[in-house]
Amino acid sequence: MTATGARLIRPATSDAPQRVLLLSGLAGNDAVWEPFTDELPGGAEVWMAELPWSSFSDPAWSHRGDPAEWIGRSLVAMPGTVDVVVAHSFAVPLTLEWLARNADRPRSAMVLAPFHRPTPGDFTWDTASTYLNGFHRILEEGLRVRSAGRLGDDVVAGMARRVRDRIGPYGWTRFFDAYLRTPFLDVAALDLPVRIVAGADDFCAPPGDAAALAARLPDARLEILTGCGHFPMAERPGHCAGVAGDLLRELVRLTTTSRS
Repeated sequence: MTATGARLIRPATSDAPQRVLLLSGLAGNDAVWEPFTDELPGGAEVWMAELPWSSFSDPAWSHRGDPAEWIGRSLVAMPGTVDVVVAHSFAVPLTLEWLARNADRPRSAMVLAPFHRPTPGDFTWDTASTYLNGFHRILEEGLRVRSAGRLGDDVVAGMARRVRDRIGPYGWTRFFDAYLRTPFLDVAALDLPVRIVAGADDFCAPPGDAAALAARLPDARLEILTGCGHFPMAERPGHCAGVAGDLLRELVRLTTTSRS
């Protein structure tokens, strides 16, 4: 298995910092998070999980093992308590699975563009066909967002197919298997604050998935952003950072209340 951990990408500016850990989706990288990170409250310490499915990674990560365990490795590598874990796309179901299985976990979670369906009957052969034959479209959107319109459509399409081919059938199968497992998520065990942000125009992870997840969790709040697709942290970074900042302040209030 590929070794994973976490690395500091923005130091804290206070003596008692709150820690934020970012978890990228399939073929994700630091660049898509930069607008969001720049907008986060200045006192927060920000870390990036080093996950084996990031851009240009060795596709062997997908050949065996439970991908959710790599989420756990990144959390264990953190030098102290994580106040907010922020997961995007493919990382969302894996993160929620790991959190449900482990009592020693972050104080809260923020999930962006989640894949989630409440019952097995919500999946059909058409679902599998859509995600198999349209997988390159998800990758294309990510490339468009990262390049901020600097790349032409033909270039984006060619790059997306190369990324798709590098991920390969095993990587796609890991993604779809994580999606198929979402109806069996132990939602009762997720008794921590969860904030969910989805794009109204997300064709990859439809906003209905986010609404279904919010309806099942014990302590969840949902925001669906108009004019936004699958990458809200890059498309609406100020708004997403505001949600994270509100969550950090809420954690401070809860800590102060418990001590008084």
